[in-house]
Amino acid sequence: MGQPVREYLLTLCVTAAVTYLLTGPVRKFAIAAGAMPEIRARDVHREPTPRLGGIAMFGGLCAGLLVSAHFTNIKSVFEFSNEPRALLSGAALIWILGVLDDKWGVDALIKLGGQMIAAGVMVLQGLTILWIPVPGVGTVSLTPMQGTLLTVALVVITINAVNFVDGLDGLASGMVCIAAAAFFMYAYRIWYGYGLEAAAPASLFAAILMGMCLGFLPHNMHPARIFMGDSGSMLIGLVLAAGAISVTGQVDPDAMQLFAGSERLAVHTMVPVYIPLLLPLTIIAVPFADLVLAIVRRTWNGQSPFTADRGHLHHRLLEIGHSHSRAVLIMYFWSALIAFGAVAYSVNNASVWIVLGIVALSAVGLGLLLLPRFTPRAPRWAERMVPPRYRRRTAAAGANNTNDTNDTNDTDNADNTDGAASEAGSAAATASGEEAPEPVPAGLHGATAIGDRSRFQDWRRVDSRH
Repeated sequence: MGQPVREYLLTLCVTAAVTYLLTGPVRKFAIAAGAMPEIRARDVHREPTPRLGGIAMFGGLCAGLLVSAHFTNIKSVFEFSNEPRALLSGAALIWILGVLDDKWGVDALIKLGGQMIAAGVMVLQGLTILWIPVPGVGTVSLTPMQGTLLTVALVVITINAVNFVDGLDGLASGMVCIAAAAFFMYAYRIWYGYGLEAAAPASLFAAILMGMCLGFLPHNMHPARIFMGDSGSMLIGLVLAAGAISVTGQVDPDAMQLFAGSERLAVHTMVPVYIPLLLPLTIIAVPFADLVLAIVRRTWNGQSPFTADRGHLHHRLLEIGHSHSRAVLIMYFWSALIAFGAVAYSVNNASVWIVLGIVALSAVGLGLLLLPRFTPRAPRWAERMVPPRYRRRTAAAGANNTNDTNDTNDTDNADNTDGAASEAGSAAATASGEEAPEPVPAGLHGATAIGDRSRFQDWRRVDSRH
């Protein structure tokens, strides 16, 4: 068997191309169908934007599966495994549910039930967890009921984690693409590196998922021309969960034969490899943390866990002063650090340099998070060459006092003139039937921020059904 990297790359490119080409017509269809909901209180965008981007992503998924079924090295996945069909069945159900929610709106409990049904359909077709490695114990076989419950729980958690983080332009698709890239590196290493065919479906799912996200990202970057909606966010969450279930519950760690010792020793040594995929908390660590914090926050405030608010991580980044693009890039950074750090640690968990590198990059990430808290100040000799907001307070106060002392009469005359002009303008606007323009606060101009940098007045409670 030759190296199937080229076939995976071709599958990724076909999936991305189909998704990219379909997104434009889907956008026009969403506008014609009226899938442009009104701006909600928790939304960041200021103009109605069409949804239903998941239609194009589902088309890319189908194209990727269809093309890969004819490749020499990948077609064995379809011949000896029913997992691709199970993924397509579950994805179709969750996609239909998402389309209905994007167009007409679906209650949160109904969506939760639909997610469980989609996960159950995949379990019935063989995509389920058969065993799990436990540190110090070995490989533990699960009963059908235990495997079904664990699979459904993992699918529901992953879908909602991705759905919760879909709040900024390009955020969910970019983070899932990063997670899929790290996931593909791990799954392909198990398949081709150790010759385990059971890891081939997970590699295929990860390659297709990367193509779906890469094809949709150009249309979804800020300012977004179309949103993926629940039809897209739940779809990519299900594909990510399917890959994790496949490689976690189907691959026997003892089959790698990495160690001559007992199976218990082998599993204990491979814990850094399998724990990230047992419950893919490291691959979707940031969305999962957002999910947990949202549930705790809403429950603590006496609200339903499904009540929408503005307390998500991306909203917090905007609150402390980050721009839209910078907040998205920071979330990308943390996702890549955690996902690729986990993969690197699983490859060589004895390397101290990997741990030190992760710690150093974490320090850089913390610095980026706190960056808006620090206002740069120019040295005194350069204060005349920079905008007022970068000058020291003492110099600025001294300059203001001097100007106030020298120009008192001019200021009074200007105030009287401005006041008369303002009254005249208001009277003219009232006579013509137009609203008078709001007065601009004093001290604001083009070189400074207009008003408070906080974009939301109250993020703790929002009246919304979704």
